Order: sequence, then C-alpha cells, then structure tokens
Amino acid sequence: MIQKIKALIQKAMDYISSSRGEAVRYVVIGGCTTLIDYASFYLMDRILLIDLTVSNVTSTVLAILFAYVANKFYVFKCRSGCFSDFLIEFLKFIGSRLFTMVVEIGGVHLFVVIIGQKSLIGKAEAIVIVIILNYIFSKFLVFRKKRNEP
Repeated sequence: MIQKIKALIQKAMDYISSSRGEAVRYVVIGGCTTLIDYASFYLMDRILLIDLTVSNVTSTVLAILFAYVANKFYVFKCRSGCFSDFLIEFLKFIGSRLFTMVVEIGGVHLFVVIIGQKSLIGKAEAIVIVIILNYIFSKFLVFRKKRNEP
C-alpha cells in the first residue's frame, strides 16, 4: 500500500514537473502571488489604514515582482540566453503586468467606489480577472518558447 502511495505521489510530481504540468504550476504560483497581493492589501487597507489606491498599487507591485521570478524559473522554466534576451523578456513582463495592474486598479475602483461593494470583495473579483489575463500574456507573449526549445 505504501509503495502504491509513493508511486502515485511520484507520478503526480513527474506530471507537475513536465511541460503538461505548466498550468498546474501556474495555478500554484498564481495562488501564492494572489496571497501576497491580497494579504499585503489587507494589511495596508485594514490594519494600517492606508489609502485604498496606495494600498492597491503597493500590493500589486509586490505581487508583480514575486510573479516574475516565480513564473520565469518555476512555471515556464525559461532561461534567458543573454542580457538582452533577459531585458526584452523582463520589459514584456513588466509591460503586460502594468496593463493588468491598470485593469486591477480600475476594477477595484469600479467594484468598490462605483458599484459600492466591500473593498475585500471588489479586490478579489479584480484579482480573478487579472489572473486570467496574466496567464494569457505570460504564456503567449512573455515566456513564449522558441521553436527549438523543449
């Protein structure tokens, strides 16, 4: 029985490590990124009583920095060949995340200020939209594999 459990765990780990497990890794890292974003927003908005927009922008920037490193090395397993490749990739990542940051900030403003939802609910809804957009940008624009890469 123990051997079967070990084999099942090994099979799951092999799948997650494979290119087919990319979406699973993205969800895990996305969860961590969301936790960083949401927890830092909560701390600033609810505990430190910092302005809504300042809290939102700061928490989003922290999440973006974490997401770049985690997505590059863990999710998409992308290795930049030289500094110029790294710089282009990083600028694409920052550009796409700045776009989704605007979507998130606008979404929080829409949900909280205009519609009148509670701040934590509005933030959560905006995060869901941003996670979907970030995966699309990361997969097809930023960490796109070249034809000769595995």
